Amino acid sequence: MQNTPKGLRLQIAILGKVNAGKSSFLNLMAGQEVSIVSEVKGTTTDVVEKAQELHPLGPVLWLDTAGFGDETKLSEKRLEKTIKVLDKADVAVLVCDEEEGKTEKEIAELVQSKNIPMIKIFNKKEKCDVKVFENKITLNALDVSKRSEAVLAFQKLLLKVCPEDFLTQPVMLSDLAPEGGLVLMIVPIDYEAPKGRLIMPQVQAIRDCLDRNQMVMVVKEDEYLKALKSLKQKPDLVVCDSQVVKFMVDNTPKDIKCTTFSILMARLKGDLRVFAKGAESIWSLKDKDKVLIAESCTHHAADDDIGTIKIPNLMKKKTGKDLIFEHVSGCDFKNNLKDYKLIVQCGGCTQNRRAILSRIAAAQSADVPMTNYGVCLSELNGVLERVMEPFNAVKQK
Repeated sequence: MQNTPKGLRLQIAILGKVNAGKSSFLNLMAGQEVSIVSEVKGTTTDVVEKAQELHPLGPVLWLDTAGFGDETKLSEKRLEKTIKVLDKADVAVLVCDEEEGKTEKEIAELVQSKNIPMIKIFNKKEKCDVKVFENKITLNALDVSKRSEAVLAFQKLLLKVCPEDFLTQPVMLSDLAPEGGLVLMIVPIDYEAPKGRLIMPQVQAIRDCLDRNQMVMVVKEDEYLKALKSLKQKPDLVVCDSQVVKFMVDNTPKDIKCTTFSILMARLKGDLRVFAKGAESIWSLKDKDKVLIAESCTHHAADDDIGTIKIPNLMKKKTGKDLIFEHVSGCDFKNNLKDYKLIVQCGGCTQNRRAILSRIAAAQSADVPMTNYGVCLSELNGVLERVMEPFNAVKQK
């Protein structure tokens, strides 16, 4: 459970005005002192994350935020971070002290405007029994003797409002091959591969196949042809790293389905149809157009980094245009999206689906086409139609 990636956890944002008891509620749910609790207003100054297992939903990630109504000098910056959390929150918890006032109503309107399901917690100052209503719970967050009742009450409402995505286990690729079938994976070991490990999408893909009793064969690109010849029967699906997509397509028989890890992530985390449509706009780019490369994680870029080096160089070469590339990483995203003619999002393996969908919504609102690394590289190499074939007979996630 502790090793479950953040992007695969149900992310729960805890909101409320200062000193409403947000941190006390988190500590009660977690059964330990995760956040500092104090009478001093504005004690929680940044987003505090806590991973936990909540049955029967499984792994969740709590996001304890700075309170609304903070009057300190840094209140504006703290509030910006609190509001930004809603871009990735799957569920919001509004903690009210005793009753719902003007601030709480404003927070509720903000959450509703983003179509995020919400649970209200009325935190009583005196000790009281835990009571569950239609969409709210009354409790005393400091009364640890009632923790079991409080957790059960919260789980009950969480199941009621939880997004459908988390009630049915999402699959990455196992629906593209039959149970008991063979999936062959081409995994380059280059500068970007972590020493002694595989990157997250590759690990997730292997686990997804194993969960459906599918066989997995993993090879480097220079062993791919040898692997194909050694098999007595053809693989049901071939998956490769996007950086060797042209090699895979050129060397894979047409009657074998093939795709890339990044395209699988595009379907799992975002909207594959939107990304495929966005890739078409590459050929409409003009000199001096701005392209935003959005990386979800922060890492030290290697000399041949896919986001900062490979995609920009290949896009310039294939389009013949003098393009301007800008980059963001981590949870940051640009507010001035209208300045760009195209957004290229990474696979999003460290983010949850809501965060990627939130970026897609922001791009659509600014009328800017958006694609992702794998879809972009496949389009630039002229093989996108080929690597999209496995999804034709499968319902879009």
